[in-house]
Amino acid sequence: MTHLTIALEEKLLEEAEEKARQQGTSIEEILQRYLESYVDTQQQERQREAIEGLLDLSLKSSSGSGGRKWTRAELYER
Repeated sequence: MTHLTIALEEKLLEEAEEKARQQGTSIEEILQRYLESYVDTQQQERQREAIEGLLDLSLKSSSGSGGRKWTRAELYER
């Protein structure tokens, strides 16, 4: 596990520690959960952008089936 050093106003840290104690947790656990949530949000945003990009490409694409219809057997042939 990596250790992190950050600079905070002393009063802010004291208030945060007190609130964490009241909630039965620690500043470390709160920051860990926050960072996990932050990273997850970033990943979700990248996934959303990728999906939007693919949908945009599919709308712009001029390819198609040419009207051909496949049978179920044709679709599942290997």
